Amino acid sequence: LRVITQTSLSSMSLKLMLSRPVAFAQIWKSWFSSHSLVGNKNIILMGPPGAGKTTVGRIVGQKLDCPVIDIDDDVLETTWNMSVSEKLQDVGNEQFLEEEGKALLKFSASGSVISLTGSNPMHSAGMQHMKENGIVVYLDVPTTVIMSRLKSMKVDRIVGQSPGISLKDILQFRKQFYKRWYDIRVLCGGDVAAEVVAEKVLNAVKRYQNSELETFISTRSCRSGRSMEKDSSKYFSDVVTEGLAPDGGLFVPESGLPKFTAGEWQSLIEATYIERAQVILERCIHPADIPASKLAEITGTAYGENFTCSKIAPVRHLSGNQFLLELFHGPTASFKDFALQMVPHIFAYCIPRSCNYLVLVATSGDTGSAVLDGFSRLHDTDKQRIAVMNFFPEDGVSPIQKSQMIGCQKENAWSVGVKSDFDFCQTAIKQIFTNSDYTGFLTVEYGTALAAANSINWARLLPQIVYHASAYLDLVHQGIIPFGSPVDVCIPTGNFGNILAALYAKMMGIPIRKCICASNENNVLTDFIRTGVYDLRGRRLVPTFSPAVDILKSSNLERYLHLIANEDGQLVTQLYNQLENQGHFQLRKDLLEKLQQDLVAGWCSEEDCLAAIHSVYSTTGYILDTHTAVAKVVADRLQDRTCPIIISSTAHYSKFAPAILRALRIAELNQNPLSQLHLLSSYSPLPPVHWSLLETLKKGNEDHQVCAADMSMLMSHIETLIQNHFM
Repeated sequence: LRVITQTSLSSMSLKLMLSRPVAFAQIWKSWFSSHSLVGNKNIILMGPPGAGKTTVGRIVGQKLDCPVIDIDDDVLETTWNMSVSEKLQDVGNEQFLEEEGKALLKFSASGSVISLTGSNPMHSAGMQHMKENGIVVYLDVPTTVIMSRLKSMKVDRIVGQSPGISLKDILQFRKQFYKRWYDIRVLCGGDVAAEVVAEKVLNAVKRYQNSELETFISTRSCRSGRSMEKDSSKYFSDVVTEGLAPDGGLFVPESGLPKFTAGEWQSLIEATYIERAQVILERCIHPADIPASKLAEITGTAYGENFTCSKIAPVRHLSGNQFLLELFHGPTASFKDFALQMVPHIFAYCIPRSCNYLVLVATSGDTGSAVLDGFSRLHDTDKQRIAVMNFFPEDGVSPIQKSQMIGCQKENAWSVGVKSDFDFCQTAIKQIFTNSDYTGFLTVEYGTALAAANSINWARLLPQIVYHASAYLDLVHQGIIPFGSPVDVCIPTGNFGNILAALYAKMMGIPIRKCICASNENNVLTDFIRTGVYDLRGRRLVPTFSPAVDILKSSNLERYLHLIANEDGQLVTQLYNQLENQGHFQLRKDLLEKLQQDLVAGWCSEEDCLAAIHSVYSTTGYILDTHTAVAKVVADRLQDRTCPIIISSTAHYSKFAPAILRALRIAELNQNPLSQLHLLSSYSPLPPVHWSLLETLKKGNEDHQVCAADMSMLMSHIETLIQNHFM
């Protein structure tokens, strides 16, 4: 039988419809009267049977003082002159869906709140007709909650169900149709009252109609001097395209990140990784920048077939209270794949079609191959207008990392080794971006604009927030902790992007207690977090077994300082000018106290890193990569064992075979990277050797370009690539 719920989602009563002050309704009426929604557009509520569409629709209609139409009661039964259950029994499932769709095609309304049936979205033509004059709001209720509600209402069969197909199966089957049509998603947990859901719907529609509410500012902008003119506003599409702010700062959302309620997070416990990513990213990216349907396509492409593990970012118990968040199952075997399988598609969607783009990236190891791989997977038409150039320290990455970057080169993706360190590469790119004469020359002479794919680009951080949130939800799902219990996270940290994403997840409502910053012998961040003094004077970069965190200038730290300084762009500018000119700065005492509420830090020597790899393998059979070993050592020292600790395993050990062989005290029989991987595989390690690296490594003996640590040489390489690819 079809379910038409006319009750509240929690108390099964309509009393809440009248419980709010009239003033609230007047506020909404006033707001909608000044926007395009009223008069033409409908608010169309969609969701599974038992989601509460009818009740919520009535409350929303009452608040807006507009007509409310229930498709079941007001359209279908009126058209058919019989009850829905009688029609279903009369014609059967397939014909019923067709008859229902025909009724929708004949239906017309404007300025109304419309509650669809649970099966309406299964008729494409009917839904297309409805969507043409409406904003479709998906009431997303977890399947387990719907099952419980239907059971309490004594419903054991719904439209489309046939013998041998369970109620749960048909509910899961229908999700694909709901996801195809919605403009806005509203998360609804098990105990959320209809009144609360109605307010969520109104807030979501308001957000949908108001992209101007979600603008971005530079970490170095001053509020008093900020222009309020619309033309000066930066939106998500702008910051993805531009990468670095014109004043040298980094873009951050002016109103901060969205907050999820505990109930909203709990509604994602049963969700897949892709579903969690879709929900979180929808709240962080305005639909005016990327509509939900396009975002779903991008997310599915990024995390569909490109990852070797179906869980995408699985959480594995290591020992005691320690868990590993495995972030190496992507095509290039590092955590960078989570952002860089997605960002190229976001970038291609956001940039204007009238210009070619060259994406510049500096890497300390893993970013380079991830960027090259990600942009090489674009559609051919996008590859014709988007190219990428990767600069890496020629002698500052592992042999396998270098082979990967060379092997990942494609027709639109190139690598250049620089005879310097990562800090030079990163600083050079920043200087190129802020050199308006040079960027203007490229635009005028070659019709090409520059863009960034490093974690200075805001879009790089969002997918990283997802996996930190997902890891916590996985621990809840596995029964390790109840929702609300805290966890610590320990992250090997160089450029501060990964740990910043964990801090953002905490701000959005994930119960992370402390973020532990793990450094190698390049421990400038450890000293800074402990003392508040960021001091580069006299420091030289030390090459280590964990090259991805061989960094002294941590770019994303600037975003965090801007956050704890209450968006004081003037202070951030002052600190970074002092760092640039004098090589150091010191935080005020109050800011250091704020920082230390979120962060603790430690560092690991090379000897301790190798010893940790050997110890863990000896006791568990599991091989840590060198970066994860750094985090493991620091976690052992700093955790208090009062809650679980999630250690970010940021790369697969296969990428660092020489160091791993040394740690495991296995003689290196051959310096060839492929031979090293075969040797490691013979020990049947956990996890298995990352064989997707093989094909890439086979190409890694090809020639690549190398240049001196000179800005003019880097610019020359940029112009050569532009001429070869775009001209």
